[in-house]
Amino acid sequence: MFTYVCLGTNDSDRAARFYDPVLAALGLSRCETNDEDFDGWLGWGTYEDEGRTELALWVIEPFDGRVASVGNGTMVALKAHSREQVDAFHAAALAWGGTSEGAPGLRPQYNDDFYAAYVRDPDGNKLAAVCRGPAALEGHAR
Repeated sequence: MFTYVCLGTNDSDRAARFYDPVLAALGLSRCETNDEDFDGWLGWGTYEDEGRTELALWVIEPFDGRVASVGNGTMVALKAHSREQVDAFHAAALAWGGTSEGAPGLRPQYNDDFYAAYVRDPDGNKLAAVCRGPAALEGHAR
């Protein structure tokens, strides 16, 4: 359904310091944009063939020059492949200036296999890392 999602930032350098290790915990790396005009855009995920193949999270300073702000009720949920990745995502977010909105754990109110953690980045954008499936039922009981 999506090709990309953008979140606003007021400090691209701070955003890079936060997102590089936090998204690396989920196996995601910075998008290579080569010589294209992406001044002020930071992306993680897939960006290939000048965007013809794209599935990415971009963090940008707003085009209109006004202060970036968060949306009430807005959240980006990112896929984790294991409970350990969810745990690492949460730990990295806290270590790099984020705040917790919910520690890693099962969320049986959503489903028996729904293992997630919730954080806010330094700009206040809400992120989640979610692991689903039978593997989510194994290991760390929380």
